[in-house]
Amino acid sequence: MVNVGIVGTGVYLPKKIMTAAEIAAATGGVWSEDAVRSKLGINQKYIAGPDEGTQEMGALAALKCLEKTGVDPKEIDLILCMGEEWKEYPLTTSALYIQDRIGAVNAWGIDVQNRCCTCVSAMKIARDMMVADETINTVLIAGGYRNGDFVDYTDKDMSMMYNLSCGGGAILLKKNYGKNLLLGSKIIADGSLSRTAGVEIGGIAKPFTPENVEEGYRSLRLLDAKKMKDRLNIVSMPNWYKCIDESLAQAGLERKDIDYLDILHIKRSGHRGMLADLGLTEDQTIYLEDFGHIGQVDQILSLELAIEQGKVKPGSVVCMIAAGIGYVWSANIIRWG
Repeated sequence: MVNVGIVGTGVYLPKKIMTAAEIAAATGGVWSEDAVRSKLGINQKYIAGPDEGTQEMGALAALKCLEKTGVDPKEIDLILCMGEEWKEYPLTTSALYIQDRIGAVNAWGIDVQNRCCTCVSAMKIARDMMVADETINTVLIAGGYRNGDFVDYTDKDMSMMYNLSCGGGAILLKKNYGKNLLLGSKIIADGSLSRTAGVEIGGIAKPFTPENVEEGYRSLRLLDAKKMKDRLNIVSMPNWYKCIDESLAQAGLERKDIDYLDILHIKRSGHRGMLADLGLTEDQTIYLEDFGHIGQVDQILSLELAIEQGKVKPGSVVCMIAAGIGYVWSANIIRWG
């Protein structure tokens, strides 16, 4: 049987940060610094500079991954770019920018997009492709994220996205690697929520005009806040737990077997609630309060931090979860070592 394992990871973070106090000030005093820290769970987050586009940050993370693993970029057969659509140049293929930037001359590449679920989704895609195609043996998943550029901090509906941060991530998978194995994956989507959140201005439906350009660059919004919140209250946690349980079942495991919860940044109460529901302690995860939410990079960052801190070691079962507007929920199960 074919197995697929994680060779290593790489993370790139900008140097500039935005503190909880600065986020509070940007809301015009609607949110206090203490509330940003205690309720939203943000001590600080990262802000990208003009030369830190999503394509470049993805490439920088990929270079770090290759340096750490010692893998020759010429060994890579496929690049799945998980970077966001907000990038240096629209209608360019980010995977091919990364291919050239890292010297992966033997790889072909394609961009995939599932919002903040893209890393988890791309890992499933990579595994399935390696199982199905004998010519694909090494897959690099990489990309950057800076959707926080579009946040209007005076929009009270957007508090759930005040945590949007910036950075790049990369994860390298290899067929028949024999360790750090991806054992199960489950993804659930609810397209009824596909247009309840997004950037409102700048697309075909509401194009830029001379009058709305400034507004457009701050128009990441809940397009139908009531529908989104009402629906999520009903389906979000059940869908997430279904993803966890079904991916565990594929791996022949149960909730009690989880050693580390690799979870994206969400508000503090939601994070603690999920730990309680899964019977886990705060020592079995890392809360990304000093990083914010770097979209689909969170899972790579959390895994890398957990390995560094000794929370993931040989034999550990990692439950990697994500959710993204659209709406999508997902889980991967990995046995480390």
